[in-house]
Amino acid sequence: MNIADLRKSYERAELNESASEADPLKQFARWLNEAIDGQLPEPNAMTLATVGSDLRPSTRVVLVKGYDERGIVWYTNYNSRKGQELAGNPYAALQFHWVELERVVRIEGVVSKISGEESDAYFHSRPLDSRIGAWASPQSEVIPDRSVLVTNAAKYGAKFLLQPPRPPHWGGYRLQPDTWQFWQGRKSRLHDRLRYRLDGGAWLRERLAP
Repeated sequence: MNIADLRKSYERAELNESASEADPLKQFARWLNEAIDGQLPEPNAMTLATVGSDLRPSTRVVLVKGYDERGIVWYTNYNSRKGQELAGNPYAALQFHWVELERVVRIEGVVSKISGEESDAYFHSRPLDSRIGAWASPQSEVIPDRSVLVTNAAKYGAKFLLQPPRPPHWGGYRLQPDTWQFWQGRKSRLHDRLRYRLDGGAWLRERLAP
């Protein structure tokens, strides 16, 4: 099979100005809920793109754990590569790709850490093994083999038992959007693409060529 011959015709739905929300957060909520209701795998998975001091972009998949008018929230290790890059350059981009619905959402904006109280509340809602894992993994660091993680998990499990506190190096980030894009696949590659951008404190909705 020649990979260049792989093609798909997108014909599930359309996205037009009259049927879309004037507020991009409401449009995002509608699409995310449809992905959840459709029982798509990992509907809250998103690609996070950051840029380091070397100006090289990097991406990884994280899980959105909250959203409201303040922005999009996820949790991670502050000492990880993404954490270090965000410390030096707070601008980032997110992308959701719901393949089964032939939809993409792209979000750009500035990132900041959420409050310690918010991070604590989420951390203590996680399963015990995930809380121990936050202590066990020196995320993004080179390790000799997997035994390091297993040994660390056993050490912190024995130390904290059933009540591990939130590590000081772990918590939440919030991206406050200034640009949203909603993409709906259409036939003949004439896709629907709506952009929302802040203009004088209000959201301006525009159609972009695909």
